[in-house]
Amino acid sequence: MPINIHPAFTQSSRANGPEPSASPPVEPAPAEPLPVSRLSSTGPGGEDVPFLHIVRWDDPVADPLGVPACSRYVELYWLGILGPSSTWLLRRLSYGLEVHPDGFMLHLRDTARSLGLGERMGKNSPFRRSLGRLSNFELARAHGPNGLAVRTSIPPLPLRHVTRLPASLQASHRRWLEEQRLPVAEQLQRRARRLAAGLVAEGRPAEEIEQQLARWRFHPSVAATVARDATLTLQPVPPRRAPGRASPPAGPLRSLPGFDRKMEP
Repeated sequence: MPINIHPAFTQSSRANGPEPSASPPVEPAPAEPLPVSRLSSTGPGGEDVPFLHIVRWDDPVADPLGVPACSRYVELYWLGILGPSSTWLLRRLSYGLEVHPDGFMLHLRDTARSLGLGERMGKNSPFRRSLGRLSNFELARAHGPNGLAVRTSIPPLPLRHVTRLPASLQASHRRWLEEQRLPVAEQLQRRARRLAAGLVAEGRPAEEIEQQLARWRFHPSVAATVARDATLTLQPVPPRRAPGRASPPAGPLRSLPGFDRKMEP
């Protein structure tokens, strides 16, 4: 089937305006334009349908230092810089490459609609700006005449972008960098302790905490030790009662008349 190349994506965030969000994302320098291919007469009404051939961007230098595109790191630190639409698009492309490691054809209009960006493919459309930002932040690049290479191992956020994050996230990012210098076993121990502390705050007993850590694929010995230590050293803070208020009735809620057991948490 003949392939006609659509005019290349040319995305300059300053010219096209920032991606719509509560706080405008950081504007990088424009990168190499992204191509779009049109496969003729493939739509239900015989119209041309725009596609991109998505492949994995393998980077032997940066990949060992990166994190998965769908990781908590990307959500915490890259999201405020990249913008929500581009972050979701990056995740969608990463999912596709997990299922199709050798690459796949991305239907642009369907993808745009599924992300809530409409189906317009014009120069200033939200989807084209989101796609262009992946290239501007060097998370994607043109691959051949009608393809796009996408990183699935996302590098740590550059320092010039970290300084644009809220102070709390900057401090969190510094702690994350410090942990990366520790042995892998110590990193896992710290992460397990943080998760266990959250479960203790919810009032979970040690047995449930150990089972939950095991479901999160921590080693059984790590799960048992961390669950025991967390329940011994951390205690949930009981809610404070307003002075003069009567104590609640004794016994569980299900003992009250008319209580529906299905509504229990």
